[in-house]
Amino acid sequence: MKRLKWPSWMPIDPYILLLLGTVGVAALLPARGAAAEVASGASTAAIAFLFFLYGARLSTREALDGLKHWRLHLTVLACTFVIFPLLGLAARGLEPVFLTPSLYAGLLFLTLVPSTIQSSIAFTSMARGNVPAAICAGSFSSLAGIVVTPLLAASLLGASVGGFSADSLLKIVLQLLVPFVAGQLARRWIGGFVTRHKRILGLVDRGSILLVVYVAFSEGMVRGIWSQVSPLRLAGLLVVEAVLLAVMLLLTWYGAKALRFDRADRVAIQFAGSKKSLASGLPMASVLFGTEASLAVLPLMLFHQMQLMVCAVIAKRRAKDPVEGSADEPAVTEQPDEAIRTAAGTGKRSG
Repeated sequence: MKRLKWPSWMPIDPYILLLLGTVGVAALLPARGAAAEVASGASTAAIAFLFFLYGARLSTREALDGLKHWRLHLTVLACTFVIFPLLGLAARGLEPVFLTPSLYAGLLFLTLVPSTIQSSIAFTSMARGNVPAAICAGSFSSLAGIVVTPLLAASLLGASVGGFSADSLLKIVLQLLVPFVAGQLARRWIGGFVTRHKRILGLVDRGSILLVVYVAFSEGMVRGIWSQVSPLRLAGLLVVEAVLLAVMLLLTWYGAKALRFDRADRVAIQFAGSKKSLASGLPMASVLFGTEASLAVLPLMLFHQMQLMVCAVIAKRRAKDPVEGSADEPAVTEQPDEAIRTAAGTGKRSG
C-alpha cells in the first residue's frame, strides 16, 4: 500500500499541527488534581527515556572524531550560548511595549537553550554541507546545554526563574544527562536495535514532547495564565522572533565566511548555530519556571516552527549552489518536505 505523504505545498508541518492540537486539548480538558500529578510523572519519565535513546543512538566514535573539528564546534557553541543570549538581552528594550514581562522571559529563555541535532542534520544534508560536523555540533551543544542553560537562566532571568536552585540543576542533570550517559553505556547491546527501529522509536520522541506540552499548558489553564496574553502581544512576539532568526541566519553564514570556513562547514554552522531545540528546552522550562512554564515555552514553540519553515527554504536554495571541486554533483540529496518531516518536533537526531 502506498504511503500517504504530507502535501509539499502545506506551509505548516504536521507535527506542529499535533502540537497545536495538544494545546487545544489542554485548554478544553486540562489535567487537574491527581490526574495532573500522574501526567507530570509520566512526562518526566518519558523525557528521561527520550534522552536515554539519544545516548544509545549517538556513536561514541563519531563524537570523538568530531572533536577534531574544534573550531567549528566552538563557533556553533558561541552562536548558541553567547550571541543568541546577547540578542535576547538586547530585546529587553521591547518590554513592555511589544512584550509582556512573561513573554520576554520566555523569549530570553529561548535564546539560552541548546541547538538542535535532527533538524540541523536534515537541512545540512539537503544543502550538501558537512553532515558529520552538524551531528557532532548539535550533540555537543545539547550536552553543554544541560548545565549551561540553567546556569545562564539563573544569571540572566533572575527572579523570573523562580524555580531555579541547586536542586533544579540536579533535577535537570538527573532527567537529561544521566539517562543520556546510561544510553551511551548501553549502546554496545542496544545500539543496533535502536538504529534498525529508528522510525518506530521516533514516535517516542514526538510523543514525549506532546506529553510535556500537555502538562505545561494544562497547568497554565488551571492557573489562568493565558488570560495575560492578547493577540496583539502574540503578533509582536512573532515579529521579534522573525527578526531574531534573520539576524542569526545572517551572522552564522557571513560570520563563518569571515572566519574562513569552507562552504560545507558554513552550511553546518548556519543550520546548527541558528536553531533552538524544543526537546531540550521544554523539560528545562518545566523545571525552571514551574507554574509559569506554559508562557515560558510559547516563544520556543513558535520559534521552532518558524526555523523549520525558513531553513527548509534556505536549504533548498543552498542545494543548488555549486560545490567546491564538484560542480556536476546532483543538487538535491533529500526532498524538502521529507526533510521538514524528519526535522520536526524533537529537534534531535533520529538515527
